[in-house]
This record gives sequence, structure tokens and C-alpha cells, in this order.
Amino acid sequence: MFGRWLKPSTPVPAPGGAEELERLVREALGPRDDESILVVVALAGLLAAVAYADRSYSDAEEAQVRSELARVHGMPKEAVDVVCAALRRHIVHLSTVEAPRHCRVLRELGDRELRVEVLEVLVDLAAVDGVITTAETNLLRQVTTALGLSQHDYNDAQAKHRARLTALKPEGGAA
Repeated sequence: MFGRWLKPSTPVPAPGGAEELERLVREALGPRDDESILVVVALAGLLAAVAYADRSYSDAEEAQVRSELARVHGMPKEAVDVVCAALRRHIVHLSTVEAPRHCRVLRELGDRELRVEVLEVLVDLAAVDGVITTAETNLLRQVTTALGLSQHDYNDAQAKHRARLTALKPEGGAA
């Protein structure tokens, strides 16, 4: 009885989150070098990770993700829409399994200035809903380290959002 259930059937493979995201970015950006494509994929993946760090992907966070992706040179609005749809479909996978890989790509391919800018974008995204949760803070600190940046870099990035850090608020909620 159980043996029949375990026999492989003809699989219908769906593209994994990272693979689909990379394919969509390649299609959106056209003939670009692999490094540029991988940097944009890593940025999109980290945006998804931070947006979903508190296990909620709000409309405000998605709007901020769209805004950041629209800043990528050569990324038309239609491509932003398609990439954001893929992020929504695969957000759990991208925010957990793929985040370390995205950090590694940015650390290997991006200079310090790019990595600091990415960190600032990620902190801004975490703050877009009015509060930076402990889960978001923890992820941002891990990302900071994985990007080869320092605690000072993180402190600089989050300084303008200091009042939104829930870790600094008393138990009752108001600071």
C-alpha cells in the first residue's frame, strides 16, 4: 500500500523562487552581463527577505519594493510588476533559504559603496510601515555582517529611523 505512494510519478517541475526570479530579471533587463543580473536578483531577493522578516508583506512594503526596483537602470514598470509578482509567490523561500546566497553575491560582486547603499535601502524598507520590529532588526544585522559591513555601517543606516525601532520602546509600546 505505502510503496505505491512512494513511486515517482511524472513530475511537473515549477521553477524555484530563485531560478524564476533570475529568469525574470534576465528577461526584463535584456542583454546585460551576468554580474549585473545577479546583483539585481540579489537586491530583489534581499528586499523580499526584509519585507517578510516579520512574516507579513504589507502593501506599503510592496510599494517600497516596487519603488526600489524601479530605480534599477533599464527596468521597465512591466518588469517591476512581473518581478514583484514572483517575489510574492516565492517570498517564504526567498526570505529564508536564499537570503545568505544573495548576500554572498553582493559581497563578491559589489563594491563597498553599493553594499552600503543596499543596506540603507533595506533599512528604509523595514521602516516603511512605521516600525522596525525585532525580527527585522535581527535580519538586518545578519545581512550587515554577511555583506561584509560593520556595526557602524548598520548604525548609520538605521539612525534616521531610530524612533521606529521596537527594541528601544518600553513594553507598553509608546516611546
